[in-house]
Amino acid sequence: MTPISATGRAEDARDRKRRTGFTLVELMVTLVIIGLAAGAVLLTAPDPRPTVAEEAERLAARLVRGREEAMLTNRPVVVMTDTQGYRFETLQGDDWTPLPSPFRSWTWGEGVVVASDVRRLMFDPTGGAEPGDWTLTRDGRSLSVRVDAGGEVTVRG
Repeated sequence: MTPISATGRAEDARDRKRRTGFTLVELMVTLVIIGLAAGAVLLTAPDPRPTVAEEAERLAARLVRGREEAMLTNRPVVVMTDTQGYRFETLQGDDWTPLPSPFRSWTWGEGVVVASDVRRLMFDPTGGAEPGDWTLTRDGRSLSVRVDAGGEVTVRG
């Protein structure tokens, strides 16, 4: 007896061989599903850039460290800022020289815009400072890092 398929046709080895593999429609549907999944992953992935809050906290921590350096070494420490970043310098003899590690030149995070009138802020050996204020902005969010005359550093949002 010859086997009969559901359509009523007899199956032989040639019919089975022709039906192996994937059709173009099946491959296209698979690619669309993979594309949608990849798009969902990209849309839910966090922004790799630091937030403006993280950048403000880093600046505040480094300013506190600069104040401590001035008090520990009994020498004034200056923070020099511009639109690209900031650096720390100390008075050695008659010249201002960059502070060694862990101090170095720091750049603002990607996309961070700094609006500041302060280009130079000095911490004296007693811990006091010239008052200064930096406003960091990114993606419409702004935070302010402020140094008061007593050298206290605060972040306000």
